[in-house]
Amino acid sequence: MSVADNLAEIRNRIARAERIAGRAAGSVTLVAVSKTFAAEEIRPAIASGQRVFGENRVQEAKAKWPALRAETADVELHLIGPLQSNKAAEAVELFDVIHTVDRDKIAAALAAEMTKQGRRLRLFVQVNTGLEAQKAGIDPREAVAFVARCREVHGLAVEGLMCIPPVEDAPGPHFALLAKMAREAGVVGLSMGMSSDFETAIDLGATHVRVGSAIFGVRPKIGS
Repeated sequence: MSVADNLAEIRNRIARAERIAGRAAGSVTLVAVSKTFAAEEIRPAIASGQRVFGENRVQEAKAKWPALRAETADVELHLIGPLQSNKAAEAVELFDVIHTVDRDKIAAALAAEMTKQGRRLRLFVQVNTGLEAQKAGIDPREAVAFVARCREVHGLAVEGLMCIPPVEDAPGPHFALLAKMAREAGVVGLSMGMSSDFETAIDLGATHVRVGSAIFGVRPKIGS
């Protein structure tokens, strides 16, 4: 199937999951994860009307998205991979939404850069719901307090939480935990669910689902 066909199928599945969950049509944003794919592989998705895309790495996004955005001005670009503080300036320049705020150093760097550049990005806090040592994200026990610090200390308007459940776990409990923490933190955004589990995420309240391989196919084997 083509990228356009895959995209249509994913949109249909999202719409069906919204209906089954008793949610309003269009309440879930599809973030098409285009990491590792070249511009020519992304253009068919743009031509099919997709406007929200996710990238994992600042440098990769910098190499391909300025030209793509020059062609299509209303694209919205989300950073869904870990962010280092030394990349904060480029991230604020390139992206519209960052899903991976997970420590005070990053929060402070983003706040300074947004002030410097006169941009206000939308922000999510990444929570390491599985407490995996190799994975980014704040400890779930610290997440609500960290959201408060982002607001009160760093002056950031956090709109939601994000998680990536451990691959060996059933995703539902992780999504339910993230939704519970979001309520406690007073945020409404829930970035959760990928190609294999986005319908479960929608049932548990996802506002953003991050789908890559189900749209673009198997990823090229180039260091991602």
